[in-house]
Amino acid sequence: MQDITGLIHHPYLPPDGFEAPQPGVFKASTVFFPHVAAMRAREWKDKTAYTYGLHGTPTTYLLEERLCALEGGQQCLLVPSGLAAIALVSLSLLKTGDEVLIPDNAYGPNKSLAAAELKQWGISHRTYNPMDAADLAAKLSPSTKLVWLEVPGSVTLEFPHLPALVVACREKGVTTALDNTWGAGLAFKPFEFGVDLTIHALTKYPSGGGDVLMGSVVTVNEALHLRLKLTHMRLGLGVGANDVEAVLRALPSIALRYAAQDQACRSLATWLTTQPEVAQVLHPALPGSPGHEHWKVVCQDDMAAGLLSIVFKPAFSTAQVDAFCDALKLFRIGYSWGGPISLVVPYEIASMRTPGMTTGVLPGAVVRLAIGLEDVRDLQADLAQALHALRA
Repeated sequence: MQDITGLIHHPYLPPDGFEAPQPGVFKASTVFFPHVAAMRAREWKDKTAYTYGLHGTPTTYLLEERLCALEGGQQCLLVPSGLAAIALVSLSLLKTGDEVLIPDNAYGPNKSLAAAELKQWGISHRTYNPMDAADLAAKLSPSTKLVWLEVPGSVTLEFPHLPALVVACREKGVTTALDNTWGAGLAFKPFEFGVDLTIHALTKYPSGGGDVLMGSVVTVNEALHLRLKLTHMRLGLGVGANDVEAVLRALPSIALRYAAQDQACRSLATWLTTQPEVAQVLHPALPGSPGHEHWKVVCQDDMAAGLLSIVFKPAFSTAQVDAFCDALKLFRIGYSWGGPISLVVPYEIASMRTPGMTTGVLPGAVVRLAIGLEDVRDLQADLAQALHALRA
């Protein structure tokens, strides 16, 4: 045997029994079989064996199982991003002639997907007022096959009456899909409220570093999971082993990070309510924020993530509010959240919402803050100096 062949086919295998705090990382497209009979007998759908890297490795299986434990589910699929998780669900569960209902304050790309790709494939969509369960119930029709839920709403953080929305859908036998990125499997257990599946942008709190793009779809029903899994296979959705490793490494600290960002966010939210430039602070745990009473029902462990939004008084122009964002030094301008660095983004809510559906949100320019892991005193000082510049 030539040297290079011997190098490639070297027979050494490390002994079993090695254990360490972090799991091993398995990278594979090709998976070996000992013989043809084994190749033909192996089944990947129930995770009892391995057939091809795209269908799972020990590394991806491990993350899937840990995410099930986090969210209280039974089965999990990994995809390249949170938006990919949304797309997988809609593409798997909807067909021509079906309708999907989406909360008016949902993550924008979910609505864009429905208005573009789903529409051109003959799938219709409507938005509903998430703060009005009766509005959702009235819009459910025989063609409605999927209802998206988001708790709380994107940017404006209205907290809906989740149990009432789920009941309305269950009475009509409509599948419910919850975007549980904000709750992260920590603020509440979604399946206890009867949702059929959750999607989670693992990009946020599970990864925690602002350096990973990944999503998940978690279910409790085996048949629903298999339907999603077959679509997942046919679309060729996969994730990189190094990204999975990063999430696995971050997961043990997710509760600590979530709690720290939650407490810092509440401190800043309370302080911001005292500032003269601010018309309203949107944060589910803050009395007076839209849906605060619903938050108390759903999040009984008093958890509320690290997001808040400021509604500036109408006297301040868009240019002035943009200047406020530019004046911040510790808060960096950038999308996403859940990482160690605090972020700020201004939004034009009027262009994102249907008139009359921003229930309880006052008029004015909106700025969302995502709180990182900096000292809250430094963050407050940064906000104070930017507000001072706005006054000037």
